[in-house]
Amino acid sequence: MAKDKPADNPNQWMESVQQLQQQFMNQWAQALQGLPQGAPAFAASDPMGLLKAFMPQGAMNHPVGMPTLMGSGSLADLSEVVGKAAGHPVSIDPARWLEIQNGYLKEAVDLWNQGMDAKPKGDRRFASDAWASNPVAAYSAALYLLNARTLMALAEAVEGDAKTRNRVRFAVQQWIDASAPSNFLAFNAEAQKKAIDTQGESIAKGVANLLHDLRQGHVSMTDESVFEVGKNVATTEGAVVFENELFQLIEYRPLTAKVYERPFLLVPPCINKFYILDLQPENSFIRYAVEQGHRTFVVSWRNPDQSLGHKTWDDYIEEAVIKAIGVTREITGAPQINALGFCVGGTMLGTALAVLAARGEEPVASATFLTTLLDFTDTGILDVFIDENFVRFREMQFAQGGLMPGRDLATTFSFLRPNDLVWNYVVGNYLKGETPPPFDLLYWNSDSTNLPGPYYAWYLRNMYLENNLVKPGKTTVCGQKVDFRKVRLPVYIYGSREDHIVPIGGAYASTQLLPGKKRFVMGASGHIAGVINPASKGKRSHWIGPANRFPADVNEWIAGATEHPGSWWTDWSAWLKTHAGKQIAAPKAYGKGRQYAAIEPAPGRYVKAKA
Repeated sequence: MAKDKPADNPNQWMESVQQLQQQFMNQWAQALQGLPQGAPAFAASDPMGLLKAFMPQGAMNHPVGMPTLMGSGSLADLSEVVGKAAGHPVSIDPARWLEIQNGYLKEAVDLWNQGMDAKPKGDRRFASDAWASNPVAAYSAALYLLNARTLMALAEAVEGDAKTRNRVRFAVQQWIDASAPSNFLAFNAEAQKKAIDTQGESIAKGVANLLHDLRQGHVSMTDESVFEVGKNVATTEGAVVFENELFQLIEYRPLTAKVYERPFLLVPPCINKFYILDLQPENSFIRYAVEQGHRTFVVSWRNPDQSLGHKTWDDYIEEAVIKAIGVTREITGAPQINALGFCVGGTMLGTALAVLAARGEEPVASATFLTTLLDFTDTGILDVFIDENFVRFREMQFAQGGLMPGRDLATTFSFLRPNDLVWNYVVGNYLKGETPPPFDLLYWNSDSTNLPGPYYAWYLRNMYLENNLVKPGKTTVCGQKVDFRKVRLPVYIYGSREDHIVPIGGAYASTQLLPGKKRFVMGASGHIAGVINPASKGKRSHWIGPANRFPADVNEWIAGATEHPGSWWTDWSAWLKTHAGKQIAAPKAYGKGRQYAAIEPAPGRYVKAKA
């Protein structure tokens, strides 16, 4: 199903959002240029001496991080501001505008009457005692929150189609989050108090952190020096038993005396690295699968360089996913395998299964899809970026090949949750001079991967823009017409309730698309935390609906589902065992003969290549 028609000039909207993000991220570098020589030493001797260097410039010079909203009282002026977020002129119903204005003025008067007793409420950014004990800072934060609420009310009041309204909300939220007074040392009471208490040491450390991050090219979310792939992340024992220019195939050492006769292949997303499924022994999904008695293989994607800049979606399906299925069967001698795809890895697995079905082949006995889109009708917040002009631009950009830089992809995903994944670390690292604690998941999140441009552009058009996979015979991949009606194998489909990348409705939509026996399970939390929820921890919950009942509306399914405490892993494991065949003696060696001899220990060298 095609998306809504593009705005008159959607590139203007994209440029506006990108410029806004870049403006605030570059401000730290610009601030450095104004620092005196020997800034850290200067900071130590004068704790407040660097405040001016970090003072936001230009339009951001207002003490609450954004201009007073109702200064002009003009609907036209405010419509113009919101219109910039949309990328084209927008209208707001005058009656609704008057309601918002009157509400704002009433709250502003109430806030003014509170004076220095005003307190910011309900926002963790201003929750510390430093804000409460500083009347000016507390008042500024309270006024900022009032302005933020009013801006979002204006965004909600915009008249237009769904895409326009979503774009306005997204861009306005970016503006609100970026302009918070907590993001600037000049207005951050907590950072100022720490600077005084440490006699400027926190500022010196903040400058050093900033210089470090400028050199490495991204904001540090964790202490990356603590982690090394293969040393303390991605440590499950195994060996690379096959490789080509796109991927390495890893086989893992059995941890049980017997294994199921039907091997298990995992296809992770190529947008990130596979070790999200193997962070630590206690939260490793890969190790869990091995412990359940499955002879386990994993695709480890190569981090593309310019030599792979010409690779296409077809190449990844034929030379990677289908190849991995074939090699796994050859090594094990099994006529069929079980397979799992995660995120875009699931989209590729589903595409490969459709291609194989069109060829009359059924090498996969069952498939698991974790937070996967096959039907791209509901793509959540990512839809705000997608329209004909944007996709056409990417197609022109990569017409002769090239790479979509991993850093650009990582930045896009971070700004989907800017307070949690951007400004939280800007404040902690630079304003407070803190070193973020070691966190394996955030280390993985910062370990970005490139994508071949032609692959990326084809994916955007055929999935996100035109949703062609769900149209029987519309899309040709590897010389075959894609028709999911032919993919009749049993499937286990998992979606995360708070997923902002693959909305729960998008994950659930596969139940309406795939004709075979199905089991759908919903887990708590988001795209990553919902999936990586070890059974041993007993955390969160999962929901299971009545057997073989899949109404068209996901909300109807949710209403009829039953909550179960703990991880969905145990339910999945019980399901997979019914498709795994009988148990046989575990292999004593990796691979098979000289053709598939062990090349190097897991996790291999492909996963260690940096973007």
